Amino acid sequence: AAAEGSRLAAGERMTRLVTTAPSAGAMRGFRFASCRCANAGRPPRREGHRGVVARALVSENSGLRKLTSVVESQQFDRAMLEDLFEVTREMERITNEDGECKLLSGKVMGTLFYEPSTRTRLSFETAMCRLGGKVVSTENAREFSSVAKGETLEDTIRTLEQYVDVIVLRHFQAGSARIAADAASVPLVSAGDGPGQHPTQALLDLYTIQKELGRIDGTKVALVGDLANGRTARSLAYVLSKFDQVKLYFVAPDVARIGEDIKEHLSENNIAWEEADDLASVAKEVDVLYQTRIQKERYGDRPEDYEKAQGKFIVNERLMGLMHGDSIVMHPLPRVGEITPEVDSDPRAAYFRQAKNGLYIRMALLATLLQ
Repeated sequence: AAAEGSRLAAGERMTRLVTTAPSAGAMRGFRFASCRCANAGRPPRREGHRGVVARALVSENSGLRKLTSVVESQQFDRAMLEDLFEVTREMERITNEDGECKLLSGKVMGTLFYEPSTRTRLSFETAMCRLGGKVVSTENAREFSSVAKGETLEDTIRTLEQYVDVIVLRHFQAGSARIAADAASVPLVSAGDGPGQHPTQALLDLYTIQKELGRIDGTKVALVGDLANGRTARSLAYVLSKFDQVKLYFVAPDVARIGEDIKEHLSENNIAWEEADDLASVAKEVDVLYQTRIQKERYGDRPEDYEKAQGKFIVNERLMGLMHGDSIVMHPLPRVGEITPEVDSDPRAAYFRQAKNGLYIRMALLATLLQ
């Protein structure tokens, strides 16, 4: 503190530090680590708020402390999810009040994407920037990395870890995230592995449900669309199984039904589920309608199956009229016609708010893995 004061007295431009009172998280046994938050070019607020002490919440007994990589949704139990959401709310506060902080100053994240991405890649990179870190990236690793020369995924990971503190990987093969994490000596986060899983999407989806509805226990959730290839739906089903009195409805074309492994997992964990063909009747029952697109890229050698599935289940104004007034519609995006544009103005359309929550969740994960 004396050093900070002497530099301020000497006229060095710094962000003012103001200690804030503990939040509810502190009452649950969280330790607060402070970081200096910049004002990110915003107009000055009143004196006490030009800079605040951001509190990175780290529970002494949380399973998050043992988290070294994120490759699948099953890594998280309910207590870990609740602790992560505490950190996420703090990241949201940092972003909305201060713009950024220096919690991860000096750290570098490498993003390695073998498949296209908008929201996942940019939200991860923004998250690292908001936390004061830096990013190195390749958005088309399949073409613009040494994999084009025949390099293995393991060798690529072992090379990249020489330069960075954390790796975010999207790959086209299911199971690739586990292979990469086993090869890595730095934390690795899966940003999706083919039709396998997308764990960070599931985390932000769950956070969105909690934030929008005020609860997760007792919710009825419809997963709609390409459930055979949709890694987001698979991952969300796994994390929803950690909560009580949840019921899942699977609404999909015959060629895109949910895998037996998911149904078996839910049954083993006493989670009620059913498959349905009538989206209208399901829409009347649920709290959350989670729509997904039919993934054309997964039907390369089966174009006839894609044509059977595409356009079968559409969320439009008529369907919205059947839903409860306090229900929500979610979508991992991008959409390609399965939610019509006029739905966007309905307050129950939560998908763009959902995308924003991805920033906060990914900030929380990076802070947890790198602190």
